[in-house]
Amino acid sequence: MRTKTLKKNKINVVTLGCSKNVYDSEVLMGQLRASNKEVVHEEEGNIVVINTCGFINNAKEESINTILEFVQKKEDGLVDKVFVTGCLSERYKPDLQKEIPNVDEYFGTTELPGLLKALGADYKHELIGERITTTPKNYAYFKIAEGCDRPCSFCAIPIMRGKHRSTPMEDLVLEAEKLAAKGVKELILIAQDLTYYGLDLYKKRNLAELLQKLVKVEGIEWIRLHYAFPTGFPMDVLEVMRTEPKICNYLDIPLQHISDSILKSMRRGTTKAKTTKLLEEFRAAVPEMAIRTTLIVGYPGETEEDFQTLKQWVKEMRFERLGCFTYSHEENTHAYNLEDDVPEEVKMDRANQIMEIQSQISWELNQQKIGKTFRVVIDRKEGGYFVGRTEFDSPDVDNEVLINAEEGYLRTGEFCTVKITAAEDFDLYAEVV
Repeated sequence: MRTKTLKKNKINVVTLGCSKNVYDSEVLMGQLRASNKEVVHEEEGNIVVINTCGFINNAKEESINTILEFVQKKEDGLVDKVFVTGCLSERYKPDLQKEIPNVDEYFGTTELPGLLKALGADYKHELIGERITTTPKNYAYFKIAEGCDRPCSFCAIPIMRGKHRSTPMEDLVLEAEKLAAKGVKELILIAQDLTYYGLDLYKKRNLAELLQKLVKVEGIEWIRLHYAFPTGFPMDVLEVMRTEPKICNYLDIPLQHISDSILKSMRRGTTKAKTTKLLEEFRAAVPEMAIRTTLIVGYPGETEEDFQTLKQWVKEMRFERLGCFTYSHEENTHAYNLEDDVPEEVKMDRANQIMEIQSQISWELNQQKIGKTFRVVIDRKEGGYFVGRTEFDSPDVDNEVLINAEEGYLRTGEFCTVKITAAEDFDLYAEVV
């Protein structure tokens, strides 16, 4: 007599939202594997864990649609269980439980042990730095802190992620060593606010000291800084960037706006004059630095004059990298008390105007690179090209370097020197030298 074979549970982790969520999913997957669970990332599995984003309207919609899609699969018998974690369920758990009751369980951003228990796994404290990376093997996101103490009026992150909590330096060095042993060559440092690092643990801003420890990790060749807050920026970081070849000459510093009245309403703790001076100090200390920023248009009360001030400033500053978002009116934030008075079509038009200016700046800056040589890392092969990046470019958001695959074989994760032969707004074409 044939016995029915027991179906082995395979856990599919689906990640939505930012790089911090990618990191959290990787930690979750590492914990599951340590409990001998079969785990995959965005592949077929009969148990699904959706790591959601709840930051702005578009992200919330994507998260809800993904939950509904998997709940439908559960009803159709294609998956057995659906669990939801991350920022959306941290922020809206009671609403979600009422509106989408067919999810097996909802978990917030700090409930990893409970989620693991629901998946039949144990939380292992000793697994510092153990994760299953989902990025290409040569780089990994590297979260140095959780939460945020900043009072920005438009932002719901403190509601979803709590107060700022730095990870101890020794834990981070250990994690970097484990990643290097797996072949990771580039660490992309992330947090809600990198520049706050250390204040809670060491009573001072300690990012520079952390960087000095991380550059000593053998095998790590590039260290990139993302999400630095402008107010109270620790200037000793610039000296480390200037003197340590492993620290990429790159800084992601979200500035959000430049009109003084908007900055004040946003509760950013800075002014146009202070911000401009800070950027001038960056360029003086590290002339090679590529600065990436993000801006918000259509914030409550943003007048045409405010917008023209921003537009003119973007033209003058000539950022190497820039992204622009339309304001999203988020409940439980300070700005939610204000009237969302800029029409949606005006918001979109303003964002498009900013990005048009930026694409022209990017095109002009890229033309200056033609004929020059750069060290690039190869991320992947796509179509007829190997796709790489310079130290001035972060994955997924910045320029890419395209190298004709017919001219020779390049390995993913390897560094090579190339000469730029042509340039577009956001792509560079190159040949290996």
